[in-house]
Amino acid sequence: MIKLMMGAALAALTTGCATVPTQATLAAEPKMPTATEISVPGPEGALAGTLLSPAAADAPLVLIVPGSGPTDRDGNNPLGVAAASYRLLAEALATRGIASARIDKRGMFASKGAIADANAATIGGYADDVAAWARMLTARTGRDCIWVAGHSEGGLVALAAAADRNVCGLILIASPGRTIDVVIREQLAANPANAPLLADANAALDRLARGERVDVADMHPALAQGLFNPAVQGFLIDMMARDPAAMIAATAKPVLIVSGAKDLQVARANADALKAAQPRAELVVIDGMNHVLKQVAGDDRAANMASYADPALPIDPTLVAQIARFVAAGAD
Repeated sequence: MIKLMMGAALAALTTGCATVPTQATLAAEPKMPTATEISVPGPEGALAGTLLSPAAADAPLVLIVPGSGPTDRDGNNPLGVAAASYRLLAEALATRGIASARIDKRGMFASKGAIADANAATIGGYADDVAAWARMLTARTGRDCIWVAGHSEGGLVALAAAADRNVCGLILIASPGRTIDVVIREQLAANPANAPLLADANAALDRLARGERVDVADMHPALAQGLFNPAVQGFLIDMMARDPAAMIAATAKPVLIVSGAKDLQVARANADALKAAQPRAELVVIDGMNHVLKQVAGDDRAANMASYADPALPIDPTLVAQIARFVAAGAD
């Protein structure tokens, strides 16, 4: 945009015919959305986020809840994900007149001071944070309620927060529909490189699903220091105790379930399980969309994974259109 403006200005100078915009022209130009840093109190310190507001003061608002691990408000994490999926989604929704708030998880990034140990988080704690954001955002915007869009693990958080009176409804994007131990087993088995680790991994998942911690002393470092790191086992046990199908069955609020046909991490079966548990929910399966909400061609795993580090790839337009449609219908 800067280069185009400079080019236009240079052309005007060299031709001697610069045009001064009239008040009517300025009024006709669409206003850019406004980004504002926002915060709410957390358990021990502030939770932080970004509010992106279109011009309309009465715009409906979507709270974007991040997925698993150290994922920030833009959808990036230091483990190799730089797709900026949440930022791109927020910007695309703004062009359709929908405001959004995207947030840093408690204990991480600008919300680091909210709890002393980020690994001590629970799904219930994250849901409490969603409720705090919902209270603040409804008060700030004058809306009766906001929409909660949970991505991946964030979908489980959204389900846990569904009963809050400030939540209009849910948008579950690439969200688990079976217990997390089942989802993790599928994720591990889907990558042939994990074959040597599966026996240890499945045995550990069995124990964690029973609420028991796992001794990692003899495990491969990828499991001992990564997936089953003792520091995160408490969170895994808490998460595995929650059944997404039972949770969605218990909500009477509007729900949109979105699955990407090219998602390598959360298979279509999860969306089907959610839909089966709550027949009133809408289910949309988007051809070509992967887990980071980008369009990918073909079935090459490496090419799919390459999109995880490419913020230049746009957000899937069908996803944006479906969310905008769903929110607009509920806001009428």
